[in-house]
Amino acid sequence: MRHALRLTFLAIVALPCVARGQCRPPGNSHEARLLAFYSVPVVFVADPTTLAIPSKPLVSIGVEGEYVPTPSAELQHTEFCYTGKAEHTSLTKFFGRPRLAVSLPSGVGAELSYLPPVTIAQATPNLFSAALWLTRTLRPGTNLTFRVNGTTGSIRGPITCPKEALQQQDPNAPCYGTAQSTDEFRPRMIGEEILLTRSLASSPFSFVAGIGMNELMPRFRVGFSDLSGGTDHTTIAVNLRRFTGLLGGSFRFTPRCSATAEGYASASDVATVRGLISCTPWK
Repeated sequence: MRHALRLTFLAIVALPCVARGQCRPPGNSHEARLLAFYSVPVVFVADPTTLAIPSKPLVSIGVEGEYVPTPSAELQHTEFCYTGKAEHTSLTKFFGRPRLAVSLPSGVGAELSYLPPVTIAQATPNLFSAALWLTRTLRPGTNLTFRVNGTTGSIRGPITCPKEALQQQDPNAPCYGTAQSTDEFRPRMIGEEILLTRSLASSPFSFVAGIGMNELMPRFRVGFSDLSGGTDHTTIAVNLRRFTGLLGGSFRFTPRCSATAEGYASASDVATVRGLISCTPWK
């Protein structure tokens, strides 16, 4: 079952990338670490309230929102694909998306999310995420879940040459132009998680803890045309593996709706927090 779930997501997100002026920085470079850093808020982390084994099929509708941290000034300076150039990476401080989950009495479940191209601050996402899971009861109130998740799509915005970085004095310096760049970040990934959920008897509270591993295949494509008539379409490509940890708690504030707060961290990258609200309209 585990290998079947994983192969399904590899077929979705591990699509070939066409090389066009491609740069492949090492995993410890600023470029690679920055792509890994910004992959963390996009990971399709579990909503623990959907992982329980229901007595009959359940459909849950939810929404999530997470804080997008700002990387250090050092990390925002390129060092491999470009020489000593600062990138305008903080397009937005917030990321959110809708969620739709189906849970079955067999302990199998699936979840989907699509974020349409609606601009938030300076970022325009177009992202698809999905997850499959298998839950087993260890003892009353305690479940163990194996979950596979994947995300693919793009986020567009002026990263390499925003409006404030444009200049018309030096054709040999970065951002020599009058129109800001239209860059594209593709945070492709597949993740595996093992989650332990605990519900307290006669209490609206429940808790979740988990560990996992993400295989990151992010791609970044520059889109800048300068006043000399040249266009930069350099693609930065890396393949990375990261171990992750999750800790959170949920509160059922109505018989059909729950709110969850989670802390999520990726080893050597960044930690972030997110909130989720999910409801089961039909019971």
